[in-house]
Amino acid sequence: MTARRTVLLTGFQPFGGEQVNPSWQAVSALQGARIAGHRVVARELPVAFGTSLKALRAALKEMQPALVICVGQAGGRAQLSLERVAINVDDARIPDNRDQQPVDMPVIGDGPAAYFTTLPIKAMREALHTAGFPAEISQTAGTYVCNHVFYGLMHALRRQRAVRAGFIHIPYSPAQASAHPGAPSLAVETVTQALREVVRVALATRDDARIAAGAEH
Repeated sequence: MTARRTVLLTGFQPFGGEQVNPSWQAVSALQGARIAGHRVVARELPVAFGTSLKALRAALKEMQPALVICVGQAGGRAQLSLERVAINVDDARIPDNRDQQPVDMPVIGDGPAAYFTTLPIKAMREALHTAGFPAEISQTAGTYVCNHVFYGLMHALRRQRAVRAGFIHIPYSPAQASAHPGAPSLAVETVTQALREVVRVALATRDDARIAAGAEH
């Protein structure tokens, strides 16, 4: 079945003692938006191993989207982090919202070691810079629920090559950062605007830009 002209954006519920999660705040603001002829649908995922993937798979089956971008909070990061790779490891530093704390467990038991994003992340980064948004290519999505969802997303779409998908981490919101002295932040409204640009570029770009965006460490 061919993908519909739908873009699926997901954010997360609050976790780790936070009262809000800017990923859901930013994503939900785009619910129903039209971008490049596609309709945006936003879904909130639980911060829970296993359950998050069940919710994501249900959304994929329902929407049959042409593009999927999952968004999560990464407190301490200063820019939008366009994630390059998801690894097949759950190794939780803190319990999830269901008090689960897997250590050195695979996301998918018989899955490959890693999946790469199919988003044009370098073209997206360049477009974000041109528009004045802080953005970077990230080489790790961690080993918590964000990576769990990213890996599960790519595994679910592994045979649907026409459907582009990936993950973006965003900083704390200013309200959150006030409780974390010295932590960088980015306004939720700014993140929403940046995500709109990301979706536009992802839908318009067939071949990613070949420009250096690696890391030394």
